[in-house]
Amino acid sequence: MEVLELARWQFGITTVYHFLMVPLTIGLSILVAAMQTQWVRTGELRHLKMTKFWGKLLLVNFAMGVVTGIVQEFQFGMNWSAYSRFVGDVFGAPLAMEGLVAFFVESTFLGLWIFGWDRLPKKVHLACAWVFSLATMASAYFILAANSWMQHPVGVTFENGKPTMNSIWAVLTNNTALAAIPHTLAGAFSVAAAFLVGVAGWHLWRRRGHLDVWRSSLRLGGWVGVAAFAVLAITGDTQGKLMFEQQPMKMASAEALCHTEKPASFSIIAIGDVAGSNCEDVKTFNVPALLSFLAHNDFKTEVKGVEDLITEYQAKYGTNYPDDPALGSLAGKPIDYVPNLPVTYWGFRMMIGFGAVSAGIGLLALWLTRRDRIPGGRWFPLLVLGGIATPFLGNSAGWIFTEMGRQPFVVAPNPSGVDGVWMFTAQAVSRLTTGEVWTSLIALTTVYAALGVVELYLMRKYIRGGVEAVMPPPKKDSDETEGDTLAFAY
Repeated sequence: MEVLELARWQFGITTVYHFLMVPLTIGLSILVAAMQTQWVRTGELRHLKMTKFWGKLLLVNFAMGVVTGIVQEFQFGMNWSAYSRFVGDVFGAPLAMEGLVAFFVESTFLGLWIFGWDRLPKKVHLACAWVFSLATMASAYFILAANSWMQHPVGVTFENGKPTMNSIWAVLTNNTALAAIPHTLAGAFSVAAAFLVGVAGWHLWRRRGHLDVWRSSLRLGGWVGVAAFAVLAITGDTQGKLMFEQQPMKMASAEALCHTEKPASFSIIAIGDVAGSNCEDVKTFNVPALLSFLAHNDFKTEVKGVEDLITEYQAKYGTNYPDDPALGSLAGKPIDYVPNLPVTYWGFRMMIGFGAVSAGIGLLALWLTRRDRIPGGRWFPLLVLGGIATPFLGNSAGWIFTEMGRQPFVVAPNPSGVDGVWMFTAQAVSRLTTGEVWTSLIALTTVYAALGVVELYLMRKYIRGGVEAVMPPPKKDSDETEGDTLAFAY
């Protein structure tokens, strides 16, 4: 493999790995703050137990997310220095905001929350939980604003061969970002909800105490998961309409739509090689005119196919890469404007499918635990524990589709934007040797694998320990009252 391919693999591995931690931190931080709010408001012991238990798991996950996230920004200088020079004037602002504003606030108030249990007044301590959780959402906002600029560059002029930002407001209010943010946050709540349902469902099935904690946690996770999927569907529809306008090749690739259709059908599933040169060899099961509706809110809109879009892209952005030695074997070669069709086609469906399965498991768990019921079948813990993985897989599939769907561009052109503000991925990579990239790829993958073992060990330890592992020891040997237990925390 050449430097470009290795660099893409490295960024893909580290990004997908890091993104396993991010949505759980975002979603769980809000839910833990809500649990603590209920405890402060009602004084019920079960809410304190919930806050302590899920808060411990949140801290483990947050620590791993920080460690793995640091590498992400380093990689811009390691493997993608040409890209960094091209977008630095724009990218620097939202990344600085994320680091200096959001992450600084996260760390400060998380520390106050961790060490302030018996030192701060209840409401001040609760405020620290909310500031931390809202800061995680702000952090996601700035990162998504930067990523959305790569998908749809706005707020810039083109000077001296690179974009120069003339409006930070335009970058932060990019319509692509405003659609991506609620979609990503809903995905985060879906992950946290499945985590609650899985872990609480397993403890509830075991019937070894604190059933009120596990029942409340499971039902909270179930309702949040169902609501999150509804928001995902709505915001996903908004993103689809923007994709139709801004990245038509990505939409065509999501459907493996080789030829232009009017109206265009939505493919539910395909049988055959969607990447094959002969589209007629692929058999699809379609919903007539649905793709037109997803694209433009009516059932008559024309949706351009891959073949027609190739001709348009060649006319706008050229037929061949520049004859530049920095491009390696791609120098002077024809540009392939079609993303990896199997990845985009199946990634899009995995994103939707796993999200729906996760919501379905949450809904089933709600039904099975209605009216104080406790499921007794041995299949129940397998179902809910397995369900934890589904939103993680859906989130990962969605991000892979989003990023690979814009290839061969690392900065996708804005059809109505400034000419020249786009960049091929092949032009973005650093001038490194394959040996250098192999070294960092192997080293980072090994370190991440070790960190994964550590996180799984800690998560398993505290999950199996249950409430007893996180609650302070009682002051009395007998007749402990709820008031005594509440006093232990402060």
